[in-house]
Amino acid sequence: MPSQTKENYLKAIYAITQEKGKVTLSELSKKLSVSKPTVNNMVNKLEAKGWVRYKKYKPIALTPEGELVAALIIRKHRITEMFLVQNMDFGWEEVHEIAEEMEHIDSSALFERMDKMLGYPKVDPHGSPIPNKKGEVENKNYSRLNELNKGDKVILSALTQSSTDFLHFLNSRNIDLGTELFIEKKENFDQSIVVSYKQKKNITLSKTVCDRLLVELV
Repeated sequence: MPSQTKENYLKAIYAITQEKGKVTLSELSKKLSVSKPTVNNMVNKLEAKGWVRYKKYKPIALTPEGELVAALIIRKHRITEMFLVQNMDFGWEEVHEIAEEMEHIDSSALFERMDKMLGYPKVDPHGSPIPNKKGEVENKNYSRLNELNKGDKVILSALTQSSTDFLHFLNSRNIDLGTELFIEKKENFDQSIVVSYKQKKNITLSKTVCDRLLVELV
């Protein structure tokens, strides 16, 4: 069983790989808010365990074993978030820090029981896929809202980023997963989009917001 620190490194490497395709020491240092020498030291320890492949000046890559370990940590995190929202009435903006603590609990029985109680969900409260027990992820081909066109009707299915501030912003606009949005207009100047949804008409969403909304055509 990896230490909590090693688990955090593996999870960070996994996340950067999913987002950017490759992981550098600088990116990992920035994500974890630690110095490059500290990152370099830990990456060497992870390599010794057989969880990563790394050569100086080359990207860091998870081995199949390391990828499985990372995916199972993320599985615990996302199951926990879903359990907190569905079974304990937490808001989607409240669950990340709690899940960060619980993901390090070494009890497969606990998380399997939670998964069963939830009905084996495929995604967490933010629409991110939950890896299965083999570490496999079922990715969907969503579009970012700003990739769609005037006149399109879409449903919000996931987020590319789920920071607490962003979730509070969506709450303030009464936008959540499953919200249907009709694209009224796209602004050429700043790439903002004007949408209507629920009982709201002609609401302007910035490019920054639209970049983070993953949608499907209705």
